[in-house]
Amino acid sequence: VASGGAAGASSLLIVYPLDFARTRLAADVGKGTEREFTGLIDCISKTFKAGGGNALYQGFGVSVQGIVVYRGAYFGLYDTATDVIGGKEANFFLRWGTAQVVTTAAGIISYPFDTVRRRMMMQSGGKKKLYSGTMDCWKKIAAEEGTGAFFKGAGANILRGTGGALVLIGYDEVKKVLNDVIG
Repeated sequence: VASGGAAGASSLLIVYPLDFARTRLAADVGKGTEREFTGLIDCISKTFKAGGGNALYQGFGVSVQGIVVYRGAYFGLYDTATDVIGGKEANFFLRWGTAQVVTTAAGIISYPFDTVRRRMMMQSGGKKKLYSGTMDCWKKIAAEEGTGAFFKGAGANILRGTGGALVLIGYDEVKKVLNDVIG
């Protein structure tokens, strides 16, 4: 869990500004001058000018927390559930179904972190701040919108997670083949 979290945090450190820009650009609707940004570079440079380097990493801490929670649930639940169904020798479809349940559970458990991350990203570089920080964001969402607000969009995220289940099973299958070949 710790090594998965550390690996996720390390890669996130590099790609986070791009994820940040993607999120901001996706929400930047309109045509021509109605839009806040003209593209990726414009989004990154305007955000940097408005708030410095920290603005590009708004919500980074909660993203790292979310990765640790997701990966911990993903691998921890998968190993436990795989043992329950008969180990790595169980039928492919049974293991895939188990992996799908695990991926869905991990996604639901970690989704509130993703919601807070997106909210923090969306206010970065703007003049009006809805949240003074990550904890304030958690508190305001819970108090003003209710617990359900943390899970808006979770259904689409679950559908997207189907690939994650295939990765878990694929990893096991590749490991089996390599063990047979290498010994």
